[in-house]
Amino acid sequence: MEAVMNLLHDMGIQATRWLQEHFQGSQDWFLFISFAADLRNTFFVLFPIWFHFSESVGIRLIWVAVIGDWLNLVFKWILFGERPYWWVHETDYYSNTSAPEIQQFPLTCETGPGSPSGHAMGAAGVYYVMVTALLSTAMGKKQLRTLKYWVLWMVLWTGFWAVQVCVCLSRVFIAAHFPHQVIAGVISGMAVAKTFQHVRCIYHASLRQYLGITFFLFSFALGFYLLLRVLGVDLLWTLERARRWCAHPEWVHIDTTPFASLLRNLGILFGLGLALNSHMYLESCRGKQGQQLPFRLGCVATSLLVLHLFDAFKPPSHMQLLFYVLSFCKSAAVPLATVGLIPYCISQLRATQDKKAV
Repeated sequence: MEAVMNLLHDMGIQATRWLQEHFQGSQDWFLFISFAADLRNTFFVLFPIWFHFSESVGIRLIWVAVIGDWLNLVFKWILFGERPYWWVHETDYYSNTSAPEIQQFPLTCETGPGSPSGHAMGAAGVYYVMVTALLSTAMGKKQLRTLKYWVLWMVLWTGFWAVQVCVCLSRVFIAAHFPHQVIAGVISGMAVAKTFQHVRCIYHASLRQYLGITFFLFSFALGFYLLLRVLGVDLLWTLERARRWCAHPEWVHIDTTPFASLLRNLGILFGLGLALNSHMYLESCRGKQGQQLPFRLGCVATSLLVLHLFDAFKPPSHMQLLFYVLSFCKSAAVPLATVGLIPYCISQLRATQDKKAV
């Protein structure tokens, strides 16, 4: 098994070298793709847009992203996937020859295990939700599949696979993942998104259910981590390798650790449950104004602006516990502002203007 994995990893290293040699001029493009495929952009950009035009799609986006990333964390802890930028130095596969030299970039030095790719899994799940939502809207209530529908079907799925290929090539180019890891990520992400097409309870879940699921996800991950620690397995082994082999120590970021992503995602889910069950949401998005296009456009524009400014706040990383707590709170504030606070403020402002006009 080890010989097979060494051969697979060597093929991945050769793929990374080939991409870096032949597409060096596309470095900025690949770095942009890796940045854009981060789930942070799903929460701060895609979610506000989709939620205020189609609440069900916005809610499904969050669930697919959160549960998908949680499963990704569990898979990584089970599979112990290597990453190219440290494997090429740690392995004895090249003991008789010189190890291939691969270039590193500011986004290379992620600290968690490598398999499956979280970026590929997240992008596949999120874009699958958006493509299927657009196609469902195009069919309409009568479920008619006209020529226009099939043209749109071809355009959207071509775009979907183009995005997935770009994300996969980007992760391999920057030496963050091996090819088999990004392929596994795409398949896993699509499977999660496909599953949530048939889960209807997420659209009317109570606050108690949100709290229960958030607590379960955290407890399971923490319990699994502690169990493996008791069995002598150190799930943070990758952090030491990242620090040892990253070309620049400042490229190793605490927000790429497994627990950082876990608490970020759980904060998003908790905040969504809190917002959907708040009186602010009921009085604004569920009120008369919630059906009006100017109100929705105002919510989208304001949410994007506020979240962009809010994202500039970076929790201090010198104290891990404080960083994790603040990351959770910051994440919870994203859906709370998007779903509850901002729509409520806009609805109150519009109501005041209407009264003055009368």
